[in-house]
This record gives sequence, structure tokens and C-alpha cells, in this order.
Amino acid sequence: MLPALADRDESAALVIRTDFGDEEAWQAVLAELAKPWDFDDDEVDPYLHVVDDPAWAGATADAVIAALSGDGEPGVVYLADRVTMADHDHALLAVAVLTREECETDEEFEADSGSVRTVPAGIGHIHANLMIANLGFGDVVEAARADPAGVFRSF
Repeated sequence: MLPALADRDESAALVIRTDFGDEEAWQAVLAELAKPWDFDDDEVDPYLHVVDDPAWAGATADAVIAALSGDGEPGVVYLADRVTMADHDHALLAVAVLTREECETDEEFEADSGSVRTVPAGIGHIHANLMIANLGFGDVVEAARADPAGVFRSF
């Protein structure tokens, strides 16, 4: 069973480390996550809650959804998994924390669930747009489809 996430600001973007095999790669991911979020001509400090707890080692997206669903926030969790550590761009797995039971229809679930890779700089764009309900997670997935590698970079 995955541990509860106590003492976190539920409005901060949640990043969970699930791969503990390459400390150097993790430090590179953290360095990317620490960079300011760039919104056109405005930069803001990243608003993150990073979980670096070996209890989450090897956790799958489904296990994370089960552990976090019903928590209200976050709508999306960002996993620093094995692929993140090996990827040149350190693309994290952005996962919609949504279960079918939380949706009124299958169509709603299909539109707002799933996962997509995002570069660390993309977290700010995703988080800001979802927090103000400007866009849905399906819009993020659609934007990633425009990238040759299928990775979300920005809107």
C-alpha cells in the first residue's frame, strides 16, 4: 500500500519519484523542475510538491491513481519514472487522477483520463490551465499529439 501524502499544499503540482535507480538523473530532473515557469513574458517560481520517498518505488500509474483518487486534488500527478530518468528531456508521465466512478459518463471519463509525457517545463502550463479550468486534460493530450515525440511541451 502506498503511503498517504501528508502536509502538502493540494494546489501545488504533485511530482512523485517512482524510480530510484539513477541518482544523477534524478538530480537533473530536480534541476529542471526548479526552473521558473515561463508564461510568455512572465516567469513565476514553480509551485510544486515533490515526493522523494522510496515507498513509492515502482508504483504504477494505476496504483498512484488508486492512492490519490477521491483526494480532490490533484487532477494530475507527474511521475518521475524509469522512462523519465533515461529520457534526454526527462519527460515525466503526467497522469490524470480520475476514476470512472468520478465521471457521469463514459465520454467524460475518456476525454479527461489517461496519461501523456511532459517535459518538466510543461508542468507549469498544464497545472495553471487545469487549476483555472481553462483547459481539460484532453487538451493536454491533444497538444502532445502535435509533437513528433508525442511529448507535451507547451500550449
